[in-house]
Amino acid sequence: MAHLSTRVLTGITTTGTPHLGNYVGAIRPAIAASRETGVESFFFLADYHALIKCDDPARIERSRLEIAAAWLAAGLDVERVTFYRQSDVPEIPELTWLLTCVTAKGQMNRAHAYKAAADANVAAGEDVDAGITMGLYSYPILMAADILMFNAHRVPVGRDQIQHIEMARDVAQRFNHLFGAGRELFVLPQAEVEEDVATLPGLDGRKMSKSYDNTIPLFDGGAKALREAVARIVTDSRLPGEPKEPEGTALVTIFDAFADATERAAFRTALVNGLGWGEAKQRLVEQIERSVAPMRERYEALIAHPDRIEATLQAGAAKARAIARPLLDELRHAVGLRRMQAHPVAAVEVKAGAKTSAALAQFKQYREADGRFHFKLVGADGQVLIQSAGLAEGREAGRWVQQLKAGDATALDAAPIERGAASGYDRAAALAAIQAIAEQAAAQAAEASSKG
Repeated sequence: MAHLSTRVLTGITTTGTPHLGNYVGAIRPAIAASRETGVESFFFLADYHALIKCDDPARIERSRLEIAAAWLAAGLDVERVTFYRQSDVPEIPELTWLLTCVTAKGQMNRAHAYKAAADANVAAGEDVDAGITMGLYSYPILMAADILMFNAHRVPVGRDQIQHIEMARDVAQRFNHLFGAGRELFVLPQAEVEEDVATLPGLDGRKMSKSYDNTIPLFDGGAKALREAVARIVTDSRLPGEPKEPEGTALVTIFDAFADATERAAFRTALVNGLGWGEAKQRLVEQIERSVAPMRERYEALIAHPDRIEATLQAGAAKARAIARPLLDELRHAVGLRRMQAHPVAAVEVKAGAKTSAALAQFKQYREADGRFHFKLVGADGQVLIQSAGLAEGREAGRWVQQLKAGDATALDAAPIERGAASGYDRAAALAAIQAIAEQAAAQAAEASSKG
């Protein structure tokens, strides 16, 4: 299934409160990447995934609010990207089940997260599956559904997530093989490993992480909390007036993340010339505040009006579902979950020795008196299943007919056809008809090949 633009999908963990390291390492670069030309970006709050690790409803609720507000305050352009909550797109869990039915258990047994938990149990002398939920075990399938639901081409991930992208590719290939009937229902996603992710040191010089309790808050606690955290950054014992070694210090590394080349050079020179650590920390606070203060103001306004965030996420979910629903309809049809209806069948003359066959719907092309070209798909019973709008050139009508004969739901949804209530258009019936044409063409080609 081809797209004119490259689709990039980013999942956002919804447990915890964003800190300065999250902003520099993930939020800022992802927002910058979403502004690239030719890129269609999808950002989602992975709140179903959060349920695997967290059983505190209040924390889930608060984290979703804070993280959505943080990304919006940092400049995520919801007019340009699709920003939604995973739990607001019901097509995702339905797709998860379709994928579960074609995923090998042995493949899930090899998933890193499950193996790590199982190995820890064995090492502790416990049952291999003690404390392991099906949420943890099946996590890679839900992640595959997140990606394949929107046929993402690229998925930015850390090295520890590469296996999950490979699993998504494997499951997509298996589904395409089983149900595609010669069509690629799913794009095979590529892992985009973030080799150059900016990693900020924490207060103690180690990587900034909640696990080390060494973070600097991004918005939480306001400017006061930021100043207090920076004041706790570990430095050496050199006094004011003594030359300092800037390279390799946590304070300078954090400063660099918020400064341009000229500001970085001036800060280093001041330290070499004896700038005291106390004053250096004050300069760091001021440097961070130039970037963070305007965002904090937007963040606090959003937190004070959660209904605005909710409206934004609902609008994003509507955009996401406009893409997800047609694809899921196509997948349901592919696996046999179809509407129970009588398909139009025309009586055909049976010659001696000939096999009987059901007549398929037929495309017809014609030109109206106004000079414009049209095409339509007519069922064997004479019912018009597809009626095009007028087109300037006959070749254009022919191209659309060829695309529709391939049985592609994407082409059906993009085709210049009448869809209003007055037209009597039934998408499911039209899709079934063009897929039947495609299936017969594939069968005839296979038969001809075998005879050749």
